[in-house]
Amino acid sequence: MHLLYIADPMCSWCYGFGPELTKLVERHPEARLDLVMGGLRPFNTKVMSPEFKEMLRGHWRHVATASGLPFSESIFERDDFVYDTEPPCRAVVTARQLDPAKAYAYLKAVQLAFYRDGRDVTRASVLADIAAECGYEREIFLMRFESPAMRSETQGDFARTQSLGVGGFPTLGLVDGSQVFLVTSGYATQDVLEYRVAEIERRARENAAAGDA
Repeated sequence: MHLLYIADPMCSWCYGFGPELTKLVERHPEARLDLVMGGLRPFNTKVMSPEFKEMLRGHWRHVATASGLPFSESIFERDDFVYDTEPPCRAVVTARQLDPAKAYAYLKAVQLAFYRDGRDVTRASVLADIAAECGYEREIFLMRFESPAMRSETQGDFARTQSLGVGGFPTLGLVDGSQVFLVTSGYATQDVLEYRVAEIERRARENAAAGDA
């Protein structure tokens, strides 16, 4: 099983979806999970307005109800917070480049840091601290994170997301050769994911058999 997960660390529905995806991956230890950072609000420079904060609160309540996950509302108490998702996306890209096997765990750690603990994951120092907590060498991570190569690779992830026609997160695809089949666009529970993956694999087998006939 080869899965393609397109997400953004500061997407609340991606945070809510995380435990369901983790259950799927744990039930299929042979599965390969590739991460692509989607870029929810990259390069945003505007401080959160009261209207934006209220919109976020509404989304977060929905996610909390669906997933049961905890949310800190500490960023709503700030008047200077800029919801720029490029830095945490670039941090996951950096983690992926340094050690792909730990990248998904790092993504989840960034989500927990932001949503549960209220840490500012738009700051390089915070992202480097989380990397160290996940077993990365902090200074190496920070140096690579700030490099032009990682900025460029992150832009490449955003471009790939667009080329796949993905406009919302989380999006999970099943890769079969050169094709990517949609498993879900949006939150789904683990049992739904299992059903959809099985259906995609069944159709692929039927098409292969028909092609051989």
